[in-house]
Amino acid sequence: MRETEEAKAILSDRILSLAESQTIAMAKKARELAAKGYDVINLSFGEPDFQTPQYIKDAAKQAIDEGFTFYTPVPGYPELRQEISKKFKRDNNLDYAPEQIVVSTGAKQSIANAVLCLVNPGDEVIIFSPYWVSYEEIVKLAEGIPVPIMGRLENDYKVTAEQLEKAITSNTKLVMYSSPCNPTGAVFEEEELTAIARVLEKYPQVHVIADEIYEYINFSGKHFSIANIDSIRDRVVTVNGFSKGYAMTGWRVGYLAASREIAAACDKMQSQITSGTCSIAQKAAAAALKGGNASALEMAEAYRRRRDLVLDLMNGIPGFKTYLPNGAFYIFPDVSAYFGKQFEGKTMESAEDLSMFILSDAHVAVVSGEAFGAPQCIRFSFAASDEKLVEAMRRIKNSLAKLQ
Repeated sequence: MRETEEAKAILSDRILSLAESQTIAMAKKARELAAKGYDVINLSFGEPDFQTPQYIKDAAKQAIDEGFTFYTPVPGYPELRQEISKKFKRDNNLDYAPEQIVVSTGAKQSIANAVLCLVNPGDEVIIFSPYWVSYEEIVKLAEGIPVPIMGRLENDYKVTAEQLEKAITSNTKLVMYSSPCNPTGAVFEEEELTAIARVLEKYPQVHVIADEIYEYINFSGKHFSIANIDSIRDRVVTVNGFSKGYAMTGWRVGYLAASREIAAACDKMQSQITSGTCSIAQKAAAAALKGGNASALEMAEAYRRRRDLVLDLMNGIPGFKTYLPNGAFYIFPDVSAYFGKQFEGKTMESAEDLSMFILSDAHVAVVSGEAFGAPQCIRFSFAASDEKLVEAMRRIKNSLAKLQ
């Protein structure tokens, strides 16, 4: 977003310093190109290409017919919070009472609530990098100081306990990470999170936001929540939602679970911003959990197959440095081998340049790694049909071959 001088005189420093979501920005550019008649394959958006399961849709219709059209409690319907509590016990062996759960308008709001409730101006927030695009900007909104620490490609982009300890200072208030990770698909194993918890035990002022929105899309085995580690449990905010596992992106239902003090604070924060989320969507979400996670696991198996397909095709593209993503539906190759190459007088100086070249020449939308704290990479989503993925990789390979 480029502000005019007039806008700069009117708008707050807060909004002027805020970056636009690059995933949303690239999706917008892809739609604009498609509107001109081009056949664009969009691999930029983090959205399942599956429909919401029918039993969830039916529950929403029933909720409308039964008159659930009024304001809801700020932290969510008691029924839904009870089902989320059961889910935590069933899937994660975590004991969260319904009073420790706050339902929000998507997991993004849950994260924002927690950051705004925990971070004071000047507090440092360690963000495991590569990171989801909104983490850093949410921290800035809270007037905190983002402190990214980069996981190495050789370690599937996962930050180690040793790296974390070196980054902690007396001003550190919070650590944020996702597992499975957006954008890398990395999954932190129990041993790795236990080592991280051992570091955090030494720093009682440091809290953790664990973003587990991709929990069900896990190819490596059982998901592990850092809140299972008793020594830091009360300092962990566990964030999850329905968008990815249940293909409910448009329903906008997320949630967090935390200590009673933090949950109450998030309830208070949300009461002044949005109040309770959509009544119909909450009823659908409760039905989703009552129905178990069989449909989510079926979708995950399809993503695993697509991952293998894309990885095989991508390994045939010269210059791409890849790895094995163990969750989510992204791959995040290092594409820096193409920096400095040219096409028709235009030099590829960054992943942003390369992403725009791929969009304009191959008509495939991807997202530059700069938005995720890794300027040498590009994020590809494989939440698309096999046919589209094969065609996208063919186009990209042919376009990149033009660079000299």
